[in-house]
Amino acid sequence: MISKAGLAVIDALSTGREATPVDLATETGYSQAHIYEVLDDLLDAGLLVERRGPNNQRQVRVADHPVIEAYRTLQSELSHVEWADLLSPATLQVCWFLDEPRRVSEIAERLEITRQGVHKALSPLKHRVMLSPSGPEYAVSEDLAPLLAFAQAVVTHEHRTRARELAPSATVEWCDPKRALVRVQTTEDADTLLDAPEWQVTGLGRFEEYGLQFFLAGEPAFWYAPDEELTPADVVCHTLVLDSGSRRVSYAMLLIEKLDIDQETLTDTAAWYDLESTIAAMYQALQEGVEDADELPVVLPSESEFMALKEQYGVV
Repeated sequence: MISKAGLAVIDALSTGREATPVDLATETGYSQAHIYEVLDDLLDAGLLVERRGPNNQRQVRVADHPVIEAYRTLQSELSHVEWADLLSPATLQVCWFLDEPRRVSEIAERLEITRQGVHKALSPLKHRVMLSPSGPEYAVSEDLAPLLAFAQAVVTHEHRTRARELAPSATVEWCDPKRALVRVQTTEDADTLLDAPEWQVTGLGRFEEYGLQFFLAGEPAFWYAPDEELTPADVVCHTLVLDSGSRRVSYAMLLIEKLDIDQETLTDTAAWYDLESTIAAMYQALQEGVEDADELPVVLPSESEFMALKEQYGVV
């Protein structure tokens, strides 16, 4: 996550100018020793580029990068705010969850921190009247969409960097500040993540664990969520995030039937992926059948197709 010092450096360079570490230390108020550390981190992350000037002096500028572009947009559209002073790593993480009204307890549980920690991270935004409503649920005001976009860009970049350190072909399909769903494009990268303790196979590649094995058109998907159990509800949601076509929906429904996954449990999980309406339609089809499929948010298999699939895989 970008530190406050890192954000101060990006802020100072966001116009596209070059600067030396000495210049940046003077402008940001951080010591030269700390600025050197920050520059190394930002260079490693691909957010800065460097060249050597006269007397081999370091000259840095911002890179062409989604995080930098998101910050420039934030500055341009909300130039009256000193964002480098306002945004800490904790505040950026909490911002990821503020696209819709959420309770502090929800955010705390997802971030695995205390409610006091969430309130502390929200405090700078509260003081600037940037939250709406004012509680017990919080969301970012409508005119602060660039702040959400920046927070999302930072979080996605962090997960992409982590994944590509092990698997260079990895792409992030979904993430929140603590979790990421990625695809890989090569067998070598898949093998690497299979051996990595913090990564777990998910999506269709996980169905074999439940007695259902399908042909995978491509490498398996992986889930990053250290020290967190991967549940069948997660696997259903990951399958649908990766591909919501009718075949994948059929397979997801098959897993629901095979494991008798509770609807309330799956709906709670689906809320984090914006899949509530899809899950509701799937359970309706499983329990009652569907009269008007054209009105549904997802393409479902016909009753005869699904019965044939159940028979093929021995799901009673």
